[in-house]
Amino acid sequence: MTMKQAAVLFDLDGTLADTAADLCGALNQLLAEAGRPPVPLSRTRRYTSSGARGMIAAGFGLSADDPQYPALKDRFLEIYGTRLAQDTRLFEGMDALLNQLDEAGVPWGVVTNKIARFTQPLLQALGVAARASVVVSGDTTPHTKPHPAPLFFAATTMDIDPSRCFYVGDDFRDVQAAHAAGMRAIVALYGYLGDGPAPELWGADASISHPRELPRTLRGLVS
Repeated sequence: MTMKQAAVLFDLDGTLADTAADLCGALNQLLAEAGRPPVPLSRTRRYTSSGARGMIAAGFGLSADDPQYPALKDRFLEIYGTRLAQDTRLFEGMDALLNQLDEAGVPWGVVTNKIARFTQPLLQALGVAARASVVVSGDTTPHTKPHPAPLFFAATTMDIDPSRCFYVGDDFRDVQAAHAAGMRAIVALYGYLGDGPAPELWGADASISHPRELPRTLRGLVS
């Protein structure tokens, strides 16, 4: 397999884009409405990839099975929808990386657990929606990561065998999903990394500390 025979799929939050500040901002507005003090970004950052569930856990100390959770989640998402791209940016070096992939003829796409009502406008605001070969959101298939269904859907849409795909993500479930789909997993160490096992324990095929490292890493894996 050569680079031109491969495809790259990216997680969104914590891999393609730094969304932490806007999610933290939405949480702090929710906390203010509840009469609670704000929490710093340094506290919520590692929970970012878990979306509303992670933010509410960080701010309120509640799990998804708490009776208060559904109402808090609905209000959190309502607030977040008003500030999707206020402070969110592509990670430094990501735009240059996407240009490299485009120039090399390597198709790329996005597979995220973020629902489409947020994914599509956010990618539009970041200027990359039209460039992606495929975008799979958390409600595109009946399952979300770590289930492999979203990655299988992406590969089918791109008309490429999953074994020729590389999935880049910053959470343990990204590695689980990639391997379950027969793809190779690359950990974005510059991302959020969650609050579970350390990344070196995830069993990924490779890791990168900056987007600029991905082309060299891919060449090493396809050779």
